[in-house]
Amino acid sequence: MRLEEVLSCLVESSGVSGYEHTVSEIIETYLKDLCDDVRKDRLGNVIGYKKGFGQHPIKIMLAAHMDEIGLMVKGIDKNGFIKVTNIGGLDQRILLAQEVIVHGKKDLFGVIGAKPPHLQTVEEIKETVKMDDLLIDVGLSKAEAENFITIGDTITIPQKMIRLQNEIVSAKALDDRAGIATMLQCLIELSKMKHACDIYVVATVQEEVGTRGAIVSTYQIEPDIGIAVDVGFAATPELPKDEVMELGKGPGISFGGNIHPKIHQQFIKIAKEYNIPYQIELSPRMSGTDAQSMQISQAGVATGVISIPLRYMHTTVETADMKDIKNAGKLLSAFILSLNDENLEEFLCF
Repeated sequence: MRLEEVLSCLVESSGVSGYEHTVSEIIETYLKDLCDDVRKDRLGNVIGYKKGFGQHPIKIMLAAHMDEIGLMVKGIDKNGFIKVTNIGGLDQRILLAQEVIVHGKKDLFGVIGAKPPHLQTVEEIKETVKMDDLLIDVGLSKAEAENFITIGDTITIPQKMIRLQNEIVSAKALDDRAGIATMLQCLIELSKMKHACDIYVVATVQEEVGTRGAIVSTYQIEPDIGIAVDVGFAATPELPKDEVMELGKGPGISFGGNIHPKIHQQFIKIAKEYNIPYQIELSPRMSGTDAQSMQISQAGVATGVISIPLRYMHTTVETADMKDIKNAGKLLSAFILSLNDENLEEFLCF
């Protein structure tokens, strides 16, 4: 299993929040090669289970969301142009002149049109086009479009993963299929070793619209420890240096209200011990990840967050470094190996 090829397959698949079935089937296939059992729950979360060898195994849950932001059909006008609304935090500024796929009764290619600059007023040139003013052209009349397209159909952007220089890649949906790839890398590392913990690897649904998959899957599993694997902001010239991570300098180990201090400390200890590069990511408010729901499930779960540095988040050209993904997987596996069924209570005690 070559990780870059796996990631390419994941990001080039469709799976808008609430409609993750296409990408979930791919994730199930990968997990079946690495886990003792794989199942899908009622909400659509894919849960892989890898048995530990402890006498009373600690249950550790890793969660990364498989859903992506996208669009939804909200109407077809008299000329056959498709009106849209967003699913998740999609920035409409990136949408003009994009190619799209409308996932109707069959997949239809379309384009989001733009008024030629020659015909725009000075005021229009200065303004951002609103979501309500965006229209998709699939080349059909209203009657023809209605044969294939229904209100509520999802729309994605067919972006291929691009290899930039060094080990840097760019694609849509790296948020958070880079996290899925990280969990797979972790399982690959653990396949060579004996671990005491029972491991539950969860590809969650609907994180972008309210961490819903994490809520129900954590409730089912009742883990002792929960780790969310997601993306964090990587540095670009316009961003404050103290609020971002650097691309290629290792995964972020988050610290803040959603994070158990001992878990944060253990990740740092393990990173130093195994010479794994890492960065500190401050999360003073809610983390904006599955961890915020994992933490407050039932009587509470000790949680941590590992972040993959990502440029241009929530665009079609999200950019990450494969080295950070691989190192995040190594860090997770080493963290899991450091836990056993005898030290949990002491480990989690403040």
